[in-house]
Amino acid sequence: MIETGGGGRLWVLSGRHSGYALHLTDRDELIHLHWGPRVAVADAEALAAEPEPPERGFESPLDGREEYPVEGGPRFARPALSVQAQGVRGTEWSFASATVLDPGTGQELRLRFHDALHHLDITLHYRMRDDGDVLERWVTLTHTGAAGQEPVELLRADSAAWSLPARDRWRLSHLHGRWAAESRLTRTELTPGETVIGSRRGHTSHQHLPWIALDDGEATEESGEVHSCALAWSGAWRIAVQRLPDGAVQAVGGVGHDDAGQLLLAPGESFTGPVFAGLWTDGGFGAASRAWHAWQLAHVVPDADRPRPVLYNSWEATEFEVSEEQQRSLARLAADLGVELFVVDDGWFGARTSERAGLGDWTPNPDRFPHGLKPLADEVHALGMRFGIWVEPEMVNPDSDLYRAHPDWVQHHPGRTRTEFRHQLVLNLARPDVRGYLWERLDALLGGAPIDYVKWDFNRSFADAGWPGERYPRRLWVDHVRGLYELLARLRAAHPGVAFESCSGGGGRIDLGVLGLTDQVWTSDNTDPLDRLAIQHGFSQLHPARVMAAWVTDSPNAMGNARVSSLRFRFVSAMAGVLGVGGDLTRWSAAELAEARDWVALYKRVRPVVQHGELYRLRPPDGDGLSAVQYVRGAETVVLAWLQAQHYGQPQPPLRLRGLDPAATYRDLATGQVHRGAVLCHRGLRTGLSGDLDAAVFHLRRN
Repeated sequence: MIETGGGGRLWVLSGRHSGYALHLTDRDELIHLHWGPRVAVADAEALAAEPEPPERGFESPLDGREEYPVEGGPRFARPALSVQAQGVRGTEWSFASATVLDPGTGQELRLRFHDALHHLDITLHYRMRDDGDVLERWVTLTHTGAAGQEPVELLRADSAAWSLPARDRWRLSHLHGRWAAESRLTRTELTPGETVIGSRRGHTSHQHLPWIALDDGEATEESGEVHSCALAWSGAWRIAVQRLPDGAVQAVGGVGHDDAGQLLLAPGESFTGPVFAGLWTDGGFGAASRAWHAWQLAHVVPDADRPRPVLYNSWEATEFEVSEEQQRSLARLAADLGVELFVVDDGWFGARTSERAGLGDWTPNPDRFPHGLKPLADEVHALGMRFGIWVEPEMVNPDSDLYRAHPDWVQHHPGRTRTEFRHQLVLNLARPDVRGYLWERLDALLGGAPIDYVKWDFNRSFADAGWPGERYPRRLWVDHVRGLYELLARLRAAHPGVAFESCSGGGGRIDLGVLGLTDQVWTSDNTDPLDRLAIQHGFSQLHPARVMAAWVTDSPNAMGNARVSSLRFRFVSAMAGVLGVGGDLTRWSAAELAEARDWVALYKRVRPVVQHGELYRLRPPDGDGLSAVQYVRGAETVVLAWLQAQHYGQPQPPLRLRGLDPAATYRDLATGQVHRGAVLCHRGLRTGLSGDLDAAVFHLRRN
């Protein structure tokens, strides 16, 4: 709901539990008023009527208070917008119009401003849907000048700025990591100055996910105010959190990692930034996660109401030694386990017998698949499974037919060595001819065999982001991502039955932008079941289990921990998301295959609750003790519990469950035992876990 007050210069946006207010001064300064519980227009008008901050030497009364701080004028905080044209840098705007739209997906407020010198329209977009509390914000910049006028250079165009209320202290939460150790949660005191996270790698990155949360240092999993923000962008990005000298806190974020230039806007051209969404809750970090999850399942992830199937991926069983008959044998074993989707990973195409060759040549290897992929896909379907393949379309090996024909198609700088990682270079998807080639090859591939699923990988970062011959080569950083989105959208439209997974050497491209075009994401190449608990804990701060792919692989794990774990522990760890199996089934014993069959069957029973239920993190995977998560959907609840190590023979504490009716009773569907809701919530559920690396699943239903 959007309400207007203050003589048409004040706006209040209201969600289910929260509100947001802003107003326009007589000097056309757009000032933030409120972000927190729902407020009435009269409340916002009272806030707008309060006196302005007193002037202080060497400080600006606008810093930290503006809705969208621009570069120029009486401002010293980090700007959200930096532009230049005609030798003049900065923005000086005047208010042009306010429009409230209802496009059918939720009301939208558009505030348009104009910079007369640069002939630049700046439109700020706000949307808060009635079914939640996530506020979506983005910006559109349009060059309104006549043909032939000088273009406007966008040095920096953040999607939004978020201003927080005054508090004695602030604590910052964010997700950090590296390859095979992604999405690890850290919480630190927000000190004066700036804290900057982001990626300068051309993709979202393993190092940081574009999400932050801020609280007063007292919030817990289930109580306290939390303000959080997340950016929907899959390329280089930056979020800067500023604690200003007067204690004000403001966060700005958007595409690109620096202010060195992003795009040139010619007359008539526009740039629309990605959504930078925000959420307020007073129910702690758990309530914030549940609200983010619900919003993504309702408005971001395609076909989110459909459950994701149990997957088998052949990579760890075969690596590059791929053959049709070998894949058939694995498919028969996978089908016997109850697997629903069989995926052939790297090595099925071109001259791809190692990582040194073949990328870019997206046709089946005639020696390995003499009749193409269709015979194998048909057999997989006959076994009752769907069929999937692995691709890495944005990359090319120098040893490939594609590169030999088009060496100019890769990102590179003239006269410089072309940097290879994993013996591959990055194709320039900003080029229409590159996108055209990839469309033709991938469309033919998906049309030539009954393929149901594509694992889309991206195994290196940008290093030589050059574009010889292009007037403004820096636009590659933005337009490569736009090209990726365009290609994915076109393939989805042409092949609506095909599901896509985003992968980037594991969790290197996970964000709200790519999730709007894919069905799930590969969380990490690290499938060690114990390491995965911390990775999945961090991932769940923002993203739902419905998109979190997790595999059961062989033990000891290939990550090099040399840790031996039971099939039970591996399965219960992976059941916290979209279950997959990635081990070499030909080496599993008959007993292991039988046990795995039972675990897959159990997962299918609890899948509706895990993938579409509300998540409660009961105990985090800190230290070496007990951790657990709970999912609630209607009358059913599922608890996954893990014990890393037991000490001194001490029993584990009961797990106090959440989201249950204390007046009801709940039956354990495995044992038939009946529990009272009040006891489960206040005393807790006894797990019976003991020893090292023990785990259990509890499936309860309200009587």
